[in-house]
Amino acid sequence: MKFSITSIALVLAAVLNTTSAAPPLVYSKENTGASCKAPPLPNPSQCPNVQKLPDPFAWSDGSGRVKTLADWECRRNEIKAEIENYELGKKPNPPQSVKASLSGNTLTVTVNDNGGSLTLTSKISVPSGNGPFPIIIGMNSNTGSLSAGQFNGFIQVPFNHDQCAKYSMDGRKDTNAPFYRMYPNLRQAGDYIAWSWGVSRLIDGLEQVKNQIHADLEHIGVTGCSYAGKMALFAGAFDERIALTIPQESGGGGINSWRVSDTIGNVEKIDNTNYSWFMQALKNNFGNGKATRLPYDHHEAIAMIAPRAFFTMGNPDYEWLGDKSGYTSAMAAYEVWKAMGVEDRFGFNFIGNHMHCSAASSQTNDVNKFIDRFLRGKTNVSTSNMLSSSVKNDYNSWISSWANYKIDVSSSAQPAPTTTTRRPDPTSGTSSCWATKLGFNCCKNTSAVYETDANGRWGIENGNWCGIIESSCWATKLGYKCCTAKCPEVSYVDQDGAWGVENGNWCGITKTC
Repeated sequence: MKFSITSIALVLAAVLNTTSAAPPLVYSKENTGASCKAPPLPNPSQCPNVQKLPDPFAWSDGSGRVKTLADWECRRNEIKAEIENYELGKKPNPPQSVKASLSGNTLTVTVNDNGGSLTLTSKISVPSGNGPFPIIIGMNSNTGSLSAGQFNGFIQVPFNHDQCAKYSMDGRKDTNAPFYRMYPNLRQAGDYIAWSWGVSRLIDGLEQVKNQIHADLEHIGVTGCSYAGKMALFAGAFDERIALTIPQESGGGGINSWRVSDTIGNVEKIDNTNYSWFMQALKNNFGNGKATRLPYDHHEAIAMIAPRAFFTMGNPDYEWLGDKSGYTSAMAAYEVWKAMGVEDRFGFNFIGNHMHCSAASSQTNDVNKFIDRFLRGKTNVSTSNMLSSSVKNDYNSWISSWANYKIDVSSSAQPAPTTTTRRPDPTSGTSSCWATKLGFNCCKNTSAVYETDANGRWGIENGNWCGIIESSCWATKLGYKCCTAKCPEVSYVDQDGAWGVENGNWCGITKTC
């Protein structure tokens, strides 16, 4: 089995954070909880009417609340599944093939999947020197609407969103755009799922050319303003390789709560947002005053970023942005960072007296501290209690039933293996399983998945890789059977596991020969 230097480094980083009882600042995978059980997704008419902001810590099936950081990994994926099901459409799994190349300052990322092909290009800016350099991905520009000078010494990477899905202000979706040609089953999806997928593919490409540009993949940030602020939010929420997410003036459909927005006047709501950006089903099922039937709200979209860093900016001078809703939603999301004991990784600034997408000086000062600490790695910079707002709302009334919760983060990571870890004797230790033929033991006490390859799912125990024994067919929870052949041929591998084909149908492989 193969492990990248990046994945090993980030697992080691998690170990260091464990020593200080702090959750990791970033992850090496796009989605660490991809193998978690899917939540119930009832028909919209059967969703309960929840007047206040839903409890982000409560399991979707009503079985209780998360207790540990490992629980949060799966709870985060429940929120993800709900947003995909009711609002955006499902973000495709990492594609079959991604190939990146660099010519001059142009990064080209070619994606092949689902029988189609798509090409992303980005004219990146790379500092001189040997790095490693942090990375900022700007939505449709090098640095979003923030000043390029705020990111001196960064690799600046513009995400050109029309290369995935064409931007539209009038709600008319271009279903002939490259993303929808590759995934025709997602033509009814919202463009924000296409755009967040595209940002992830850019990161895939950066991983492949990192040595050429001296990239520091542990320090990636995303930023954008207005509709692109929503884009930055979803990019950070849906990809855990992003260390700092900076949505600026994102308004309704961004950081704002759909529920709260329904109570505050002429703002962007489910009834009047852009339905090329979101699924039409969102309006059909939850518009006209039915936002309270959503199983989630956007404080939980923000919370998907936890425990990574987040900073947002508003502008109360523009009624349409609905900053009362944004402030309430942000304060609700802040409870998740507080529950993990990392509230200094969360901040906002809702201050006016500036043009739309032009930051006030106090906003620039605040966001620069987050950039310095979480992207430049300046650990001596304080980001505590950075919660500035000239707009207020009674957020306590929206969250009082579940606020002030605590999550146990004391065991946020297992001891990590290294490239020199001794390969265990296959004839000793645990009982025989598929991993022994590769020179590894099988896991005794863990089922946490750290890597998946064609052989199976791998965990970590006592600093050594171990094979996870599947007590049941892992594919059944995804709606598939497991292969019955003694030595099935591997046709495809994704984050769920290795897949074969039997009788014309996909099947999950639990054992290879």
